[in-house]
Amino acid sequence: MFDSADFRVGDGLTIRKSRKFGIVGIPGEIKVRWHRDLPAGAAAAVLSRSCGKWHICFFVETPDAHGPDPVRAAGGIDVGLTSLIATSDGDAVPTPQWVRMASTKQRRLQRALGRCRRGSKGRLKAKMRLARHSARTANQRRDFAHKLSRTLVNLYSHIAFEDLNITGLASGMLAKSVLNAAWGQLISFTDYKAANAGGLVAKVDPRGTSQECDCCGMVTPKYRPGESPIRELNNRIQDCPGCGTVEDRDVHAAKVIKHRAFPWLKGPGAGPGASSQPVAA
Repeated sequence: MFDSADFRVGDGLTIRKSRKFGIVGIPGEIKVRWHRDLPAGAAAAVLSRSCGKWHICFFVETPDAHGPDPVRAAGGIDVGLTSLIATSDGDAVPTPQWVRMASTKQRRLQRALGRCRRGSKGRLKAKMRLARHSARTANQRRDFAHKLSRTLVNLYSHIAFEDLNITGLASGMLAKSVLNAAWGQLISFTDYKAANAGGLVAKVDPRGTSQECDCCGMVTPKYRPGESPIRELNNRIQDCPGCGTVEDRDVHAAKVIKHRAFPWLKGPGAGPGASSQPVAA
């Protein structure tokens, strides 16, 4: 039994669509439920099996993406744990707690698997149930990232993120929360969607984005005398002692990120206070 196989047109791959289902022959026939229209000219397909379900991925030729368009609208994006993203226009999207919501059932399925005898049919079934549950959580996270990245690309032609060392952050004390947020997946999806739409994704040095004032440029130390790291982590307000700017820290960091990536945009009508549009996942 195989878990993946490649097929090409002329090598047994045929496609036929009916009213509700399609038939894919590779070779033989497999009934497929189409979730979107298939572009003409599929040249190859990969048939794969995961968690007891079969999936087919088609390869089609598309026109080459052209270079970046002129700046239509630019946005800075600050990723975080409480808010998955905060934009330079002042919008924020809370982080869905996929892992936390799924953890109770995850532990129950893991205990059920541990009680099964090795090599038994019951263990195979328990293992499959656990795999399906984990896959469901991953699919929910991926679906959310796809929808949110599409929203960002529709809003902005030029998008800036921090160039984070996500692998390093995922090995620290907040590892579980970082992995749940899946920043890398969101940035990757936004990157290729922007390229296909003629946009651009830029990454900037993340050092000091939450300490620098976007209005006057003053850098406020991360830990003030007498303050603990925990208190600093809970402080969500940017309060600049230089110019008196008071703003949500994540939104302000997003503005800093935007103007680090696209410094020529900082000016009347292009920097803080520019017109905003709500972001919805």
